[in-house]
Amino acid sequence: MQEFSQSPTDPPFVQNPYPFYEKARAAGDFIWWTDYDMACAVSHKMVHAVLRDRRMGRECPPELAPDIPKHLAPFYNVEAHSMLELEPPRHTRLRALVLRAFTSRTIAALAPDIRALCHALIDAFPAEPFDLLTHYAQPVPVVIISRLLGVPEERADDLVRWSNAMVAMYQARRTPQIEADAIAATDDFVTFMRGYIAQRRKTPANDLISTLIAAEEHGEKLTEDELITTCILLLNAGHEATVHTLGNGTKTLLEHGVTDITEAAVEEVIRFDPPLHMFTRWVYEDVTLGAHQFKRGDQIACLLAAANRDSLAYENPAQFDPARKGPQNTSFGGGIHFCVGAPLARLELQIALEVLFERCPDLRLVGTPQYGDVYHFHGLERLLVTKGV
Repeated sequence: MQEFSQSPTDPPFVQNPYPFYEKARAAGDFIWWTDYDMACAVSHKMVHAVLRDRRMGRECPPELAPDIPKHLAPFYNVEAHSMLELEPPRHTRLRALVLRAFTSRTIAALAPDIRALCHALIDAFPAEPFDLLTHYAQPVPVVIISRLLGVPEERADDLVRWSNAMVAMYQARRTPQIEADAIAATDDFVTFMRGYIAQRRKTPANDLISTLIAAEEHGEKLTEDELITTCILLLNAGHEATVHTLGNGTKTLLEHGVTDITEAAVEEVIRFDPPLHMFTRWVYEDVTLGAHQFKRGDQIACLLAAANRDSLAYENPAQFDPARKGPQNTSFGGGIHFCVGAPLARLELQIALEVLFERCPDLRLVGTPQYGDVYHFHGLERLLVTKGV
């Protein structure tokens, strides 16, 4: 496969990675990204295939498990129980428990709360110009996932701070300071969750934490460490990607003058400029994919955003088309690790964008929004806007 060199922290790439993806796709289904020393699936067809192939998965083969430095142990001790990093049977058990709170009925019932929250936030918009991320895109998913889990929403600022610090461990810009901040955030998050779970044991409520505690007490083999990690994962994943998508999507809609927020428009927002660009898989057995052979222990990166711009899957893929019809985008992953919160994310995006443009029909960008150096994620540093007349 053809080799490509591209620093993921290079400023032009951070602002616009899509030209690199276009060159990569021209080389076939796979490239070798030298900066990651890893094969990358770049076509829509191959990314979908890798995400669904059970000969690959998220959990590192035990014989290849790295030695974790002592100072990073608190972070990886939490990650060790994350269903995002596990395969069956542990993944199956944990996901089944979480899905009890993500039923279609439960998600649909959140719509009035989401709509009311969006109106309340818009009522409180400050003097212009202001950052739409901090005043709208961030609080919507943070508050809703907090309510779903049963975590006090007044702790939202702490949850965001802890989450941002932990997620930075997966960014290309990782440094010793980022590691230290992540460990401190992990310790604080675990302490908070352990104490809050103890409260919920005494006073259960109609929320996910209480549901998981009840499952644990009824012998469904959910340890307290698994419970804590699952709550942290859902709080982190339940808002991080949606914040980026709301920000990226609002920017895109404003740049293209689109204010009619249909389901198709929301799906195009998710495809066009997604919040997660890379998701990796370990190879569990020797396998041939396309013209390439992989061995147990290899890693393959699925470049989700590259797949979403594949001209073999979408007509004029670099064009934002709010009425687009086409195959399922790759932004929520695929296979057994398909995002458990996808229905909630879609609902939040639909309502938040609808209400925003209903209430602020003259919303305008102020300056040129800049993306943050957060690869393999992709999101804006801030989104300055004005409400207009």
